[in-house]
Amino acid sequence: HCIITIIVRGKVGGCHGSIFGKLNLVDLAGSERVAHTQASGVRLEEAKCINKSLSMLGSVVNALLTSQRHVPYRNSKLT
Repeated sequence: HCIITIIVRGKVGGCHGSIFGKLNLVDLAGSERVAHTQASGVRLEEAKCINKSLSMLGSVVNALLTSQRHVPYRNSKLT
């Protein structure tokens, strides 16, 4: 897995204020297609956990993009 954080800081016009932005890029090794990999045993359980975590991350991103009142951050350790 890999996590890259990009931080951008800048000054606003001629005043003393500044802006700050942070972008986290996360590579979770991709979703696991069980039929394609023919995984079994421990590897199958790991693939299921990866897929569930990616699904939960998608739910969080969707909730944020659509300005939903509830964002399901706690549905997974990943989020």
